[in-house]
Amino acid sequence: MEFKAKSGPVLALDAGSVLDIGACVVNGVDLAPGRAIPDDGDPRIDHSLQGFLFTCGPDHIRHPEPIGQGHTGRYPLHGSFSSHPAEILTSVTDSGNAQCTALVPVDLADGGTARLERSWSIDGDSGEVFLADRVVNTGDTPFPAMLMYHMNIGARLFDDAVRLQGAMLEGGGFAWTFGEADGGIFCVPARAGDHGWAELRLGPIAAIGGLTLRVRFKTDTLPFLQVWRNQRAPAHVLGIEPVSHRWEGRAQLAERGELDLLTPGEARAYALSFAFV
Repeated sequence: MEFKAKSGPVLALDAGSVLDIGACVVNGVDLAPGRAIPDDGDPRIDHSLQGFLFTCGPDHIRHPEPIGQGHTGRYPLHGSFSSHPAEILTSVTDSGNAQCTALVPVDLADGGTARLERSWSIDGDSGEVFLADRVVNTGDTPFPAMLMYHMNIGARLFDDAVRLQGAMLEGGGFAWTFGEADGGIFCVPARAGDHGWAELRLGPIAAIGGLTLRVRFKTDTLPFLQVWRNQRAPAHVLGIEPVSHRWEGRAQLAERGELDLLTPGEARAYALSFAFV
């Protein structure tokens, strides 16, 4: 479904998969990577990864691992969210602003259940897009609350002037072509600024008129930032990923005491925003 306000990007919200973002059109240009993505062998993620933003979790993030604890299966790539359809509750435009809310019942890999309560909004004056999520454990057993937002941008749009900038980055920022020749990844603690929000910028992007993508996210439940890029053909994509856990496996996180259990009936809230400035 198309989602837009008086100003800001024109978004395609995917009601068939968690109300994530497919296309993100700015000044007539779609920033989503499309098919220029790696194929990890999971058709759910292959679909989601083509869009501008998709959501990992709530029971697992990153790559598959054994479920354990009496289960013989594995957590799917990037958790259970992808491919769960959203029930749209409201979709309104008022005074140039836009809002859309939805509920997403989720079946977890270990047999439990959860509910995602999702709210998208766009400020019609500033063009800033806001996402507020609330994950509720609707099952009978606890599960570790894990969440990662993948914001994927087609790197075909970048030139040598594009940089990553943020207080959590070494030296305050560097060129988008970090790492090895055909890719790289890092995960760092997010550094909160005003009111507990961290900020990262990517730009200027000449293909959309020299605008810069500004991403903000709440660090109380998203205390880390992961960034990756992949230029190994046919992939050509850069991802900005606010995330709940450091870049380690579940066993290592458990040893650290960092698997944050969400008990039955308990909820956890997450928030981010982005704008082109």
